Amino acid sequence: MTAIKLLPDLLISQIAAGEVVERPASALKEMLENSIDAGATEITALLFQGGAKLIRVSDNGTGIARDDMALALSRHATSKITSLEDLQSVASLGFRGEALASIAAVSRLMLASRSIEEPHGWRVEMEGGRSSSLEPMGRDRGTTIEAHDLYFNTPARRKFLKSEATEFSHSEDVFKRIALSRSDITFTLQHNDVVRSRLLAADARTRMTAILGDEFSHNSVFIDERAADLRLSGLAALPAYSRSARNAQYFFVNGRFVRDKLIAHAMRQAYRDILHLDRQPAFVLFLEINANSVDVNVHPTKTEVRFRDPRALHQFIFHAIDKALASPGHVSHASISTQNQTPGRAGVGKVPHAFSGYGRQNAFPLKLSSAPPGVAQSQAFYSALFPAENPTPASGCASEHADTADPAVPLLGFALGQLLGTYILSQNERGLVIIDMHAAHERILYEKLKSAQETHSLVMQPLLIPVTFQATSLDVAVAQENSMALRELGFEICALSPTMLVVRGVPVTLKDADVPELAREVLSDIREFGASEALTSRRNELLSTMACHGAVRANRMLTVPEMNALLRQMETTERAGQCNHGRPTWFEISFADLDRMFMRGR
Repeated sequence: MTAIKLLPDLLISQIAAGEVVERPASALKEMLENSIDAGATEITALLFQGGAKLIRVSDNGTGIARDDMALALSRHATSKITSLEDLQSVASLGFRGEALASIAAVSRLMLASRSIEEPHGWRVEMEGGRSSSLEPMGRDRGTTIEAHDLYFNTPARRKFLKSEATEFSHSEDVFKRIALSRSDITFTLQHNDVVRSRLLAADARTRMTAILGDEFSHNSVFIDERAADLRLSGLAALPAYSRSARNAQYFFVNGRFVRDKLIAHAMRQAYRDILHLDRQPAFVLFLEINANSVDVNVHPTKTEVRFRDPRALHQFIFHAIDKALASPGHVSHASISTQNQTPGRAGVGKVPHAFSGYGRQNAFPLKLSSAPPGVAQSQAFYSALFPAENPTPASGCASEHADTADPAVPLLGFALGQLLGTYILSQNERGLVIIDMHAAHERILYEKLKSAQETHSLVMQPLLIPVTFQATSLDVAVAQENSMALRELGFEICALSPTMLVVRGVPVTLKDADVPELAREVLSDIREFGASEALTSRRNELLSTMACHGAVRANRMLTVPEMNALLRQMETTERAGQCNHGRPTWFEISFADLDRMFMRGR
């Protein structure tokens, strides 16, 4: 048997580097975090060949004193903590004291620094575990770290590096994360002597816009929620900006970028009702929490954390995001391009002739000096389209009264007419609004059903003429065995024969739905998942299906008052910007965009 031996220090550091320095991006992250901890206000990162040939990070921080230069490259040497108490309330990004030693173990490293107290700087090099003697040098205050030829002495690890473009993309993502975390610092990124990014110190929103783009900023809601010692702030994108991958998700805990299953689950839950299929949300969020309530010493990469009260934190994050996304006043902006367009298309497709203007004589003039005639009557039509409701416009959206001298224009404006029996065209103070009437009504019904089911106030509408339909023997058995669950959902479904069911009552909100098809869908869900699961974990999916069947169908011609009634209800409904499947329910095209489309003013 081989005798047990102590490993040499270099091998220990190389083993540690396997976790800390997974690829060039990992080394870059550690260097950038050191610069931030040093109080730098300007940081420059330079890479060659994706970082495999060279990573250089320079800053104007406090610098390292001469006597600390050698210690800075030693394992488990740090200025960040000195005791267990410090470890339990870490405020700095680095604290383990192994990053520089790990990088030095797998590269040719050069460290140069000058502290504010010293007249000049000092320089030291390290290769293969051996460091050179300190040399004086002239330089400004701050620190420069260079890591040359990453993995030069561990060829097995080097061959696992990807292409230069791939490695740089990982490094660029690290740079973005660090830059997002500290908008008060100026950052510069160069690759192969080409400046790839220059971010001047600015406010947080300006930095987010610079990194994620105007589209993200314009299609996001601002978050700023507090509870006890918790604060969550930042931007969460609306579903219209959803991504196919998770590459626009940035979550920071006390300034540290983290990946956490608890946080990820809370975000998924907050978006679950409005995100389409497998789309991913986008967000840049900052959680501030008492340092004693979070453990950052979970993994050497320091991207995993543990929370003292995970359940409370999950609820806090979920409710903060859900509340912000639920606001009915979010605007979806249509993307308009006026390049290479042929006359008559204007970037929005061929204009069809199936324009329905039922009651068009009631459409209001283009100058919104008063509410259109007929809007005041919308309440009467509204009771037919949306039974048992008396909507109140949302904050900032005034009621429609024909006798008001100077009414405010509601968020979604007033209806002009109907297009293809599918879309409502409306005008507000900003421009043209296009509404998918089925998708919008579907969301309205869904939110009503959820609210009624949660408060156990889902009212059943007895049918004057019961509806019978052919059913399988299994559906008949499901209806007989789950009559109480069906009543809880607002249905009364009874068996007439072994192959015939009769529907005597439906939820009042869905009284105009295709009753047989609606009943079949509900019975199918209960049959597949069981009544208990259908009413608990799958409740929202079932209610969504019910709402889809009850929503106004395409090709149904609406009058202008009915259209306006739908718009007013949208303005008071949470998450009205998306249907139950995450698709947008409306878009707005500004007057300025319309002018550009028609080249007005040129």
